[in-house]
Amino acid sequence: MIEFIQETLLLLPFLFGTYLVLETVEAKAGGALERFLERARSVGPAAGALAGAIPQCGVSAAAASFYAGGVISVGTLLAVFLSTSDELIPVLLSTGAPVALMAKIVGIKVVCALGVGFVANGALVAFRHMRREVSVGELCAHSRCGCRKHSGILVPALIHTIEIFLFIVVISGAIELCLHYFGEDCLDTLRLNRPVLGELAAGALGLVPNCAVSVAGAKLYLSGAMSSGALMASSFTGSGVGMLVLFRTNRNLKENLFILASVYAVGVVLGCLTGCLI
Repeated sequence: MIEFIQETLLLLPFLFGTYLVLETVEAKAGGALERFLERARSVGPAAGALAGAIPQCGVSAAAASFYAGGVISVGTLLAVFLSTSDELIPVLLSTGAPVALMAKIVGIKVVCALGVGFVANGALVAFRHMRREVSVGELCAHSRCGCRKHSGILVPALIHTIEIFLFIVVISGAIELCLHYFGEDCLDTLRLNRPVLGELAAGALGLVPNCAVSVAGAKLYLSGAMSSGALMASSFTGSGVGMLVLFRTNRNLKENLFILASVYAVGVVLGCLTGCLI
């Protein structure tokens, strides 16, 4: 539980920085800024894939809020989610796993995330659904935080930070308690070393917004109870609290469900395809 509290507190600077940027963008929005953001979206998946590789789920939380605020495209968001490794790399590092193995996992995730991100953006352009207006007001309308009553950017950013942080604490805390009382050993019964079925189950586990799942997955893989394909599937779908923040900040439920389904489906397929490479 202490580790959970420490990991959750580490999200605070990411969340505050994110909403400070969003409030600044909203306050300074204009033609020049809009054009800059539009050009930045074209290379967003590359930046998202690299940023997601940082072993800290605060990046995915920030990306979800940026997407809800219209700053990044869905391709960039998918790139971040797919490349996020959560606690996988630190756990492998602490157990003395070969550096070559970790380099392969991170490299594969970044390359695949980058490709999926650009394909997603390309598909949206083809269907003329690429542009999302920059609007922190959407976040305010969804959360009913009342931050629009305050002038400046610091107080609204702080209000959003606290609101999202408390939401994460409540949901992730409930999941942490379930894992604590039911035990992580129950994951052994999921047959995660079976072809295809292992990837399907591991991909679903990766969606659970809790670092304990990543830790358990790494341990199962090192003990031989999880196949390499299942490990990659859970890693691709394991976006930390990013998905949780997306559902809290983005008002379009159908859009959120589509992103969730896409991350799961792509993660499982990529797990099956890339498992043989590690």
